[in-house]
Amino acid sequence: MSDWIAIGALAVVGLLIPIAMMTVSALLRPSVPETGKSTTYESGETPTGGTRIRFNIQYYMVALLFVVFDIETVLLFPWAVIYRPAVQAGVPMADLLWPMLAFVGVLAVGLVWAWRSGVISWARSPRATNRKTTEDIN
Repeated sequence: MSDWIAIGALAVVGLLIPIAMMTVSALLRPSVPETGKSTTYESGETPTGGTRIRFNIQYYMVALLFVVFDIETVLLFPWAVIYRPAVQAGVPMADLLWPMLAFVGVLAVGLVWAWRSGVISWARSPRATNRKTTEDIN
């Protein structure tokens, strides 16, 4: 039971220290309200325009696909490093290959889905579309 008391005491101390620090800083800080403090800070520049800027969703989709396939590389590398020593140690080939083939297969299905649903194909700009149609006419 003494282990739980130590864990409880650590939790209480872990909560009390930040609360005490916030309370002391709220009591000691100067309170000088002015309009400059409530404005948005843009690296020392006066902000212009609205805060709502439309971004193309393709940027986020490409970033998400990059993260997924980057993690694939991170998970494939240790498997590739340990593959030969495991075969030499007598581990059956099926025990080594099937989990990694299943992993790569799931990622391949995801890639095919992304390709077929148009996530990977980049949106064409109107200027590029006009240039292509004028080249087709000539």
